[in-house]
Amino acid sequence: MKNIIVASTSTVHGSGYLAYILDELVTFYKDTEEILFIPYARPGGITHDEYTATVSKAFASIGKKIYGIHECKDPVAAITKAKGIFTGGGNTFLLVSQLYKHNVLLPLREAIFNGTPYLGTSAGSNICGLTMQTTNDMPIIYPPSFKTLGVIPFNINPHYLDPIEGSTHMGETRETRIKEFHKFNTLPVVGIREGSWLRVQGESITIEGPHTARIFEQAKTPYELETGAKIQFLY
Repeated sequence: MKNIIVASTSTVHGSGYLAYILDELVTFYKDTEEILFIPYARPGGITHDEYTATVSKAFASIGKKIYGIHECKDPVAAITKAKGIFTGGGNTFLLVSQLYKHNVLLPLREAIFNGTPYLGTSAGSNICGLTMQTTNDMPIIYPPSFKTLGVIPFNINPHYLDPIEGSTHMGETRETRIKEFHKFNTLPVVGIREGSWLRVQGESITIEGPHTARIFEQAKTPYELETGAKIQFLY
């Protein structure tokens, strides 16, 4: 049974790394003390070791040990043997290109469908959807495909931002960009605001955290779903 947390972000403004969701992770990873970390997205171009050190510090506060997939001689075996997995944020184009390069996209999908607890934040959440086409990231590298894990039956837009009333900014809003996506694609999109997440247990998907989620379906007016609501009807 799938056991996933699809989180908008790793850090909420004014708090430490993963601090807003650590209590949830104590329960989520209750059956393992070691978690495999996938640092391929490398926010800001930091090294895999630097990224893993940041994550290790946060998880140490709840008694969990982190080891990076880049440290493993056989990445596929590392995925297969892992008792818990976390993919952090950064650049989704880079993350997806590395997952394909190291041949771990399909093993990761299989592990998730087999019930290995999986946490994704930001880019690590983007890849839970059917494609990465609703990422907010710049295309700094070209992945072999935009197709991602497909462990949930829609796409994600993490860090979803509402239009700011009275703003003079002339660029596109997130809603505008998702509407552009729907001119050519039929997949529903769920916008997750900072500090909230989706909790996936089997085929049940629930909105968790302090904020509503913004739901986008092709040819429909976007709407909100409250915390605690289930979104299986997007299947």
